[in-house]
Formats: sequence, structure tokens, C-alpha cells
Amino acid sequence: MDFSALVLMEVDKEKKVFKKEIGSYNVNDGAEFITKMYYDGEKVSVFFDTKIDVEDWQYAACYDLINEDIFTKNGFEISDVDDEFNPTWLVKFDFIEDHDEMGKKINCLCTLIKNEMNRVFDDMEGKREEYI
Repeated sequence: MDFSALVLMEVDKEKKVFKKEIGSYNVNDGAEFITKMYYDGEKVSVFFDTKIDVEDWQYAACYDLINEDIFTKNGFEISDVDDEFNPTWLVKFDFIEDHDEMGKKINCLCTLIKNEMNRVFDDMEGKREEYI
């Protein structure tokens, strides 16, 4: 599925309900990996996964092969989300008031996600036996 925009919603941190739309951002490739995005008043949280169902061995391989330093070097906090069906990560970063700058930050993240997921699945080729 092609995405042309992502909408950032503000959520009430305690009630866990949407309060309002903060903005809509034009995005590039990589947004298709994003499953959830919101702002809780402190940080923007973006969840992304593999976009496809993975086999059991691939589940472990994804977590093993992802280079989280790519994200942290670009100003993002990243952590594993281990209670999902497919490998999933949570990325957090500070909200940027300027709409254009926030759009650039989200697009940077989209590009990192796409490049990293492509690299992980390429690196996984031929490694099935290592993870069984």
C-alpha cells in the first residue's frame, strides 16, 4: 500500500484516548511499515513492524539483525516491542512545533525504517539454519 500522508494525533496519556489531530505530514517510502503514531504530550511514539508475516526463525533474526544505532545516531530512541505477532519496534522522539521540520523528521524516520527493513531481510537470506 502506498502512503502519501501520516496523521499525528495527540493522545491523553492517562485516559489513552485521542484528544486532537496535530498535523498531517506528506511522507515518502517507508511509511508503509508504520502501524501507529501519536504524541502523548512528551514524545512522539511511532510503532513499525516488518509489514509482512514472518516465520518463527525470521522473528528472532529480525531482532538480531536490525541495527538500532542507525536510529539513535539520527536522534531517535528505539526499543523492541515483544508482545506483537511480527517483530515490532517503538521509536520515540521530541515533537517539533514547526510543521515543515516535523515533516522532515518523520520522513527521515520513514527512510531509515525502509532502508533498515530491506537490509535486514537481505541479510537474512540463507541464514534459516542459524535461527532454527
